[in-house]
This record gives sequence, C-alpha cells and structure tokens, in this order.
Amino acid sequence: RIKTRKRIIKQTIMKKNYLIDIDGTICEDIPNEEWQRFSSAKRFDDALKIINKWYKEGNTITFFTAREEKHRPITEMWLHTNEFKFHGLIMNKPRGGNYHWIDNLKVQATQYLGKFTELIKENKTIEIFKNETL
Repeated sequence: RIKTRKRIIKQTIMKKNYLIDIDGTICEDIPNEEWQRFSSAKRFDDALKIINKWYKEGNTITFFTAREEKHRPITEMWLHTNEFKFHGLIMNKPRGGNYHWIDNLKVQATQYLGKFTELIKENKTIEIFKNETL
C-alpha cells in the first residue's frame, strides 16, 4: 500500500499544467477586433499533435487567451471542431507581451517561436526574487 501511494504521488508530481495561448500559437494570429474570423482560423497541425499528446499523457491542458469572454462559445466550438483536447479555457488574458508570472510554486515559461515540437531543457538566465539571507 505504501509503494502504491508513493507511485501515485510521483506520477502526480511528474504531470504538468500547460497554459497555452491560442492566436498566433495554435492557429493563425487573429486580433480581437477581427473576431468574425475566429471560426475559420487556420489550425497549426504541429500544435494539435503535441498538445493532444500531452493531454493523452495525463497532463492538464488549459488554453489562456486574450479573446474576450463574449467570444467563449465561438472559441470552444473552434477548439472542439479542430480536435484539440483540453481541460479548461481562460478568457480575457491581458493583451500585450512581457508577461511576468509570480507564484509560490515552480513556474516554467516557454515562448512559442513558430513550431510546436517536444520540449527540451536548456539553462537560461532568469529573473528571481533576491534572497536576503544569501
């Protein structure tokens, strides 16, 4: 029973929570001002393949978009029609870049640069809170 519990805890820790942008990341970039085009956005097939793989592996997939709440139905319909597997959809992400996520848990950020592939590990310089005890 203890071995089973340890295995379950390890599996839970290994799972990831993905927050994924929509426009310009999993489909062509369509600004909110052109919302009429949302339903016909061209899907990025590499994004579909990788995201659905992550979903199948048991990771949590949440789309996080600057689309407005009033566009939730058309966005959900597009995601389902284009066969994306996901757990959640968060609307009204602040528009513009330079996001800085602060959390008490470990956070990883990956900038989308035009192609979805498997993620690799690289050492990079990051900003952290100054530790006054050091």
